[in-house]
Amino acid sequence: MTTKSKSTTEKQIRDIRRKTRRKHSPEEKIRIVLEGLRGEVSIAELCRREGIVESLYYSWSKEFLEAGKKRLAGDTAREATSDEVKQLRAEMSSLKEALAESVLEARVLKKSLIADGGHHE
Repeated sequence: MTTKSKSTTEKQIRDIRRKTRRKHSPEEKIRIVLEGLRGEVSIAELCRREGIVESLYYSWSKEFLEAGKKRLAGDTAREATSDEVKQLRAEMSSLKEALAESVLEARVLKKSLIADGGHHE
């Protein structure tokens, strides 16, 4: 076999493998990653059983964890700008004003009692 025909044959084999490669749905990937995270079987055993290479499992696992991390970080940022937070801030501002008025009234009453000598008529 010549070098040219050998490389052509290898290319054809790679193409066939690429085209016949099994596609895993997102649900299958999640199931496999979660099973690996549970640790009930070794990653090597899990990958053999599922017919995938370990590097693919670790790639899915990393993507899964990163997506979760981004989602959780996104929830925090999203909640900080939500209408509910704006409403709570407005309510807090009103309560601060009411408290300030009450404190001011109490001080005025206290000063008038002290100036009055503490006597009630």
